[in-house]
Amino acid sequence: MKDIEKKRRKELLKQQKLEEREAAKRKKARNREYSFVSWFFVLIFVSLIGYVVYFNAVKSEDFINSPYNTRQDTFSDRVVRGAIQSSDGQVLAQTNVYEDGTEERVYPYENIFAHVVGYDSNGKSGLESEANFQLLTSNQFFLDQMKNELRGSKNMGDTVVSTLNASLQATAYNALGDRRGAVVAIEPSTGKILVEVSKPDFDPNTIAENWDWLVSDENNSSLLNRATNGAYPPGSTFKVIMALDYFRSKGSFEGYSYLCQGSITLDEHTISCYNGTVHGQEDFYSAFASSCNCAFADMGSNMGAASMRKTAEELLFNKKLPLPSYKKSSFTLEKNSPVPLIMQTAIGQGNTLVSPMHMALITSAIANGGVLMKPYLIDQVKSSDGEVIKTTEPEIYKKLMTTNEANLLGKLMKKVVESGTASALSGRGYTAAGKTGSAEFDENGSSHSWFIGYSNVDNPDLAVAVIVENGGTGSQAAVPIAGEIFDAYYFNS
Repeated sequence: MKDIEKKRRKELLKQQKLEEREAAKRKKARNREYSFVSWFFVLIFVSLIGYVVYFNAVKSEDFINSPYNTRQDTFSDRVVRGAIQSSDGQVLAQTNVYEDGTEERVYPYENIFAHVVGYDSNGKSGLESEANFQLLTSNQFFLDQMKNELRGSKNMGDTVVSTLNASLQATAYNALGDRRGAVVAIEPSTGKILVEVSKPDFDPNTIAENWDWLVSDENNSSLLNRATNGAYPPGSTFKVIMALDYFRSKGSFEGYSYLCQGSITLDEHTISCYNGTVHGQEDFYSAFASSCNCAFADMGSNMGAASMRKTAEELLFNKKLPLPSYKKSSFTLEKNSPVPLIMQTAIGQGNTLVSPMHMALITSAIANGGVLMKPYLIDQVKSSDGEVIKTTEPEIYKKLMTTNEANLLGKLMKKVVESGTASALSGRGYTAAGKTGSAEFDENGSSHSWFIGYSNVDNPDLAVAVIVENGGTGSQAAVPIAGEIFDAYYFNS
């Protein structure tokens, strides 16, 4: 009997332990579930906090500046939109507030800054869009803000001081005249954009009244900012890229020799120099200075498409540009592209397309020892009381080439001014370097006029890019415009 009782107790104890073990397993499983749920919510919380921080630090301005953000109206209900000024103290845009409380956005320079400053009606463009956050933010003295709150009045928005120079902008605008095209001028050492002109243009003061016409007028495309979003064949300005590619392939310009007979034929495709000019025996410097198409077509066929594409893309063709709005430049040459297309591409024709701003950036990098500074339009933000809220510090965007490569390209471009196609810029009281271009755009041989270059060669001050649509050769139309800008910079300031 005792044995049976003992056995029963043993089985009960075993059963109890088994139940305890099962209970512990169930508890552990529940704890695991609780832990998973807890960590899940912790992760969501941390992600939410991270996004809030990221949004406020990085994306808030983009969100507020977005034309799709309906909350912009809320900001404008509380703040009188701030002014936009030039670097030389001129008002480019301001909001007039009348006695009855109505507001009017006015642009004193009318068409001159149309594209770069933009408009604040029927959407936003230019600086009106890029600086929307700053213009709708008020850092007015807090006591004044309290008074405005009590009175039910709006606070004054901050003032955006641009890098644009009103005097140089007006010079470029007037020099371009009634012709279509664009002009860009950049300070190479900082990236400050001093000039950005595009024509045909419009009057931002009457944008609302003329909107339907402007949108539908495909012939003029007046709303298009040709400086940043234009797409043009680069013509002979592309020979700067070709020269860099040649140097990287051969290691030197020395020893190059070519006999120009006015035309070159490869694979039954003929390319001629301008007006069939026979340049005769040339070294690399003379071929570049005289913009010899035959020499560069021959050069391109020898170096090949792959090498040209690699160099072009290192100079930001087919790449993003450090700008809020731009047309990506296109270089489509492939490894197996036919020789005739390679020849055309080598002289800036073919399928290559580039914006004036992009060519200005390349020129700026050459002038700055190979270093491209990040271009910018907003120099400072000030409160309506004149207190500096924020200042843009120049920053390096990318090193496009070595200092030695930049110096060698500069030497080539200096020869163009001293004895080549841009000789009209010599003897003006400052040194200059540059490259002209004629970019054919139709079957009749009509061409756009190009010039890229910089001034004060030993310590460059200004890098420019000029294009005149259907302007003929670079020396005919683009060079004189560049000359007026350089002259105004040195002699009218």
